Amino acid sequence: MNDAENTSNSASQPLEERVNNRSQRPSSDAFKAFMASNWAPSSQELPGRDAVAGYAATRRKAISAKFKGERLVIPAGPLKVRSNDTDYRFRPHSAFAHLTGLGLDHEPDAALILEPVEEGKGDDGGHHRATLYFRPLAGRDTEQFYADARSGEFWIGARPTLAEFEARLGLPTAHIDQLETAITKNVGAPEIGGISIRLVRKVDENIDALVDTARYNTARDPENLDLGVLDTLDEKLSEALSELRLLKDEWEIEEMKTAVAATVEGFEEVVKALPRALTHVRGERVVEGAFFARAREVGNELGYDTIAASGNNATVLHWTRNTGKIHAGELLLLDAGVEVDSLYTADITRTLPANGIFSEVQRKVYQAVLDAADAGFAAARPGARFRDIHTAATTVLAERLAEWGLLPVSVEEAISPEGQQHRRWMPHGTSHHLGLDVHDCAQAKRELYLDGILTEGMVFTIEPGLYFKLEDLAIPEEYRGIGIRIEDDVLMTSDGPVNLSAALPRKPGDVEDWMTGIYGESEDIR
Repeated sequence: MNDAENTSNSASQPLEERVNNRSQRPSSDAFKAFMASNWAPSSQELPGRDAVAGYAATRRKAISAKFKGERLVIPAGPLKVRSNDTDYRFRPHSAFAHLTGLGLDHEPDAALILEPVEEGKGDDGGHHRATLYFRPLAGRDTEQFYADARSGEFWIGARPTLAEFEARLGLPTAHIDQLETAITKNVGAPEIGGISIRLVRKVDENIDALVDTARYNTARDPENLDLGVLDTLDEKLSEALSELRLLKDEWEIEEMKTAVAATVEGFEEVVKALPRALTHVRGERVVEGAFFARAREVGNELGYDTIAASGNNATVLHWTRNTGKIHAGELLLLDAGVEVDSLYTADITRTLPANGIFSEVQRKVYQAVLDAADAGFAAARPGARFRDIHTAATTVLAERLAEWGLLPVSVEEAISPEGQQHRRWMPHGTSHHLGLDVHDCAQAKRELYLDGILTEGMVFTIEPGLYFKLEDLAIPEEYRGIGIRIEDDVLMTSDGPVNLSAALPRKPGDVEDWMTGIYGESEDIR
């Protein structure tokens, strides 16, 4: 073969295939036959029903009641490329996880379809029959078993079979090859016998395109198809799925407690690592790594990127670079959460004196933030509004700032809608809902979230803070470079709020005693 022929053959190889050039995989019939032979049979024993199965069925029935007669499509999402042919660990979309009960990383490209049926004849007497479509384990007599680096068992381990998922979830399953038909069949205007479809968008581009094409092809007047109306259909589904998570069921609450307990363990590991962190040029990374190790040991992942911010970095609200050095006289603001295997996450913040002892001014600011947090807890009563927590906490902060001579106006003027000067040093909200997403229920309507009534079963954070930047010339120098946040995870009960993260000390003296109890009187941190 001459050079021209070689170049031509090389150029004709599709780009998506070239990533496999390095593998030098055999393709002979003899190799294929040998790879398909002499494997131990897979277990035929089916697993028992998952504890979450009944709760997930109840959630599906609740959504079914809101969208009678419409097909609902909830994708898990595809794998996401990190670099070239290397993917991130897979995490399904939270709505998919909520309605199926599936977590972990074994259902990329899957979708849950709720198919409308005659009223009352659906699952558990609902209005839909649900089916889970996914790509099951390929048999060991197939090439996918050893040749597909993204989904073959030889490369990534076993995948559940259709029968195994059905047994675990009590949910009918079907091969993903049938998904396109399940989504597109009979789509059209209801008045002419078609089925309206709603989709959780921006999860899987291929499913978005499939639904859009089906809608266009079946529209009575495609040229004048109102895309805004269709977007509203889909947005209403996402909104309803988000609002469904505002109240956690018993199973979810137990998962939240597990996530919080694992996160407390992670904070303890961080304190153990502080002596080494203080000697490292990237001490914040030492802290981040200590927490991440615990998250992977006892959970699935981090619920979000850890904020390990020391000194002035603690005044940066979302400091996740974590490249700074930790100095003995500074504070370390640690905002971190473990995501457990069910994908529920905690979200806790503590601000720790790096050397185990608060300075006088650090303690003063810390106590103000703690008093604000306690005011937030006092306001979090059943029947109060969600926004009341924020008002109570920030009012305390405004009063302290006034006492210290930092407010340019009176407390009354500052806390008025026309003022808000105190928010220079506390610019974020005091609370957010928590669950499958660290900022859970984010698509819920304002009247159900910010203006919503605190109700038994809600899980949310209380997290006031004060952030005095080194560059802030509006405050005396003694305050500059201090950033403090205290964040707890709260379960609302009929008797009031329960602090799920109370195992982590909050009072300044208790924080100092807790730290000393972990690392002793080590001279390495003084």
